[in-house]
Amino acid sequence: MDAFICAVGSGGTLAGVSKYLQENKPGVVIGCADPRGAAMQSLFTTGEAVASQGGSISEGIGLGRKTPIVQDVKVDHAYTIDDADAVPLVFDLAENEGLLLGGSTAINLAGARKLAAELGPGKTIVTILCDHGTRYQSKLYNPDFLRSKNLPVPEWLERKTTIQAPFA
Repeated sequence: MDAFICAVGSGGTLAGVSKYLQENKPGVVIGCADPRGAAMQSLFTTGEAVASQGGSISEGIGLGRKTPIVQDVKVDHAYTIDDADAVPLVFDLAENEGLLLGGSTAINLAGARKLAAELGPGKTIVTILCDHGTRYQSKLYNPDFLRSKNLPVPEWLERKTTIQAPFA
């Protein structure tokens, strides 16, 4: 394992995992993936928690202020993640791997991808698949909602079924 990256909700996962890894694996790289409208990318790069422009469809992540949980976290790379870069990653996992995941996972995956591009080939980067897609049926898995946010809609999400349920 060369790096760990995740988004911040309360900050507990990033704080706890990074502290453990930094104490037990010298040289490990720690990253933060921040959705639009949150302030952790700013905090970890400038020392000041200033929210980025815009917003995200992700729920439960995107801390907007410095709290005691994150104040001592040492982050090497912090990224602001656009939904348009994140949501296709969970659509790909749903279609090709059968994993129905949510928006927070999408932000984590996009952050891991950015960190991988920065670190280069041959590195092992770990993130967390932290939420399931059933919580996002009215947003992330709703073509009309996605279009209203100018987000990509996968073809399979619009496919109509021809299956007839055998109910009498």
